[in-house]
Amino acid sequence: MNPQQQAEQLKQIARAVGFEMAGICRPGPIEHSAYFDKWLAEGRAGTMEYMHNHPASRRDPTSWLPWANSALVVGLNYFQHAPPEAREQEGDARYGRVACYAWGEDYHRVLRDKLGDAMTQFESALGREIQHRICVDTAAVIERELALAAGIGWIGKNTLVLNPHWGSFFFLGVVFLEVDLPPDEPMTDHCGSCTRCLDACPTDAFPAAYEMDAARCISYLTIEHRSEIESPLDHQLNGWVFGCDDCQTVCPFNHWQRETQESRFAPTDVDHVTPELDRLLDRTDAEIRSMNKGRATSRAKPEMWRRNARLVKESSGD
Repeated sequence: MNPQQQAEQLKQIARAVGFEMAGICRPGPIEHSAYFDKWLAEGRAGTMEYMHNHPASRRDPTSWLPWANSALVVGLNYFQHAPPEAREQEGDARYGRVACYAWGEDYHRVLRDKLGDAMTQFESALGREIQHRICVDTAAVIERELALAAGIGWIGKNTLVLNPHWGSFFFLGVVFLEVDLPPDEPMTDHCGSCTRCLDACPTDAFPAAYEMDAARCISYLTIEHRSEIESPLDHQLNGWVFGCDDCQTVCPFNHWQRETQESRFAPTDVDHVTPELDRLLDRTDAEIRSMNKGRATSRAKPEMWRRNARLVKESSGD
């Protein structure tokens, strides 16, 4: 196969193992490196000190992986409607809310399994092993910049990657490859004059379109911020005890969202979707760890779950 055929073969394999989106880009310098430096300098990473680590690889992944000539970028839809019981609890002040991406099994595992299968099949098609590195939201690279370059979507005003057919409820995965494959064309921005995502944010985490102040974002506050949440943000969580979907649910590109076909993302307990606040407050550290075992929600410490539940209760007047 020539490089173009290899690229098409790899993308076909990626779709066959379950990814709805697949594109290829050069792994060189990202487009918005100057904005990234400014973002860090202005303190918009909040207490996420790790974002200051390895800045060179975030600006240019080849500074970390000099052998990489191409990058496969994939998107996996995770959108699903809440189970009936959870829908009945929506709006009830006794229950909190968990972001849709974290209802089921830890997405890191799911994407790694699928990308591992894809690479095994691609190596079989080439008839040889190839040097590669799978990255799913844990390496010091900015996946959304690679997704932009690979034509997966454009970076929307809420700083999430948007695809005209799949909206924004999807995970990104990246495989850096030694093989030199032709890149796909980037996608045009289709946000237009719409500002629904910016207007919907309860904490005004967007200083301007296409800019995010993570230190004000509910996802950051409930998941990454380890200490107490300062006023007035402490009472602006809008019911969220883990993550937030507010800027996504109002986006017009998510209004025709199709449900995920990945069964591993389905919640096994209604508490994974709308946990009862009093139960969260009463649970021991061991019980909270058990509740979150094997799930992305394990990112938040037990004391953070109780903190979030307490603040949501206080916000409701309870």
